[in-house]
Parts: sequence; structure tokens; C-alpha cells
Amino acid sequence: MIVYRSRVFQVEELRVRFPDGGEHDIAVVRHAPVVVLIPVPAPGQVILIRQYRASIGRETWELPAGGIEPGEVEEQAARRECEEEIALVPHALERLGAWFPSPGFCDEEMIFFRATDLRPPAPDSPHQPDEDESITPQVFSVDEARAMARRGEIVDLKTAYGLTML
Repeated sequence: MIVYRSRVFQVEELRVRFPDGGEHDIAVVRHAPVVVLIPVPAPGQVILIRQYRASIGRETWELPAGGIEPGEVEEQAARRECEEEIALVPHALERLGAWFPSPGFCDEEMIFFRATDLRPPAPDSPHQPDEDESITPQVFSVDEARAMARRGEIVDLKTAYGLTML
């Protein structure tokens, strides 16, 4: 039974039979898959975005990411999100893998892509940041971004993990 629905996710309560035969009531956050971009403008560099996250009441440095829209395939979503969040279009994408960040209560799957050969979008491109996003992209050296994670300046887990793939 769905107990809560928002534009981003829904919460479902259900009774589940576990592999050992026992039945338990659980709550699951249902969230559509997302793409996570690791934009590499040049060897040894990465683009991070700074944005305000109301849920934790602070700005964060993160890798660009966003949902896969209905009818989109992963690669289309990756190109669109990259353009919307850093105003550059990747002409080369490499799928690095997919992981579940919080499988204890959420079914969200994060699909990581390395984005290279970044170019400005076409002048008539319709892709813009979402209305509720105020995003500032910045180029960092990979070493500096990793140091930011070690110092606690990067608190977003998908970003900390994504930096290990560079």
C-alpha cells in the first residue's frame, strides 16, 4: 500500500516473505533510477557542481546527476542531465556500473557514466536546469576533489564514490 507519494519518490508499506520463510512488514522508498555523471573536461580534471540541498540545510559539492525521464534510455538521460547541470554536452559516454546507495530501505539505482569530449550545446537546445535548482559548476583537479572528500568538504556519497573511479 502506498502511504506517501511526492513528485520524486513514494513510500510503500507491504508484507514480504523473506528467503527463510518468515513474513515481515517493511517500508520501501520507491525512487526511479538516476544517472550520475563524472564529467572529465581534460585528463586529471573533473567538473563538480555546487548546489543547495534543503534536506541537509547546506550547499554541497557533487557530481551532476538526475532522473531518467519516462521514455528515455540511460545514455539519453546522461547527456541531458550533463547539459542541464554543467551546460556541456558529452560526445563520449562510458557506463561504469550501477549501484544501490541505500538498499536497506530504498530501491533507487544510481547508474554512473564517465562523460568526456565535452562541448557547448547547440544554441537552440531546450535543456536548462530544473526550476528548483541553482547550480554552479566548477572544474577541479582530480587530486583536489579527492582531497575535498578527505577533508569533509564533499559529503555526498555518490560523489565520494565516483571520484574513486577516476
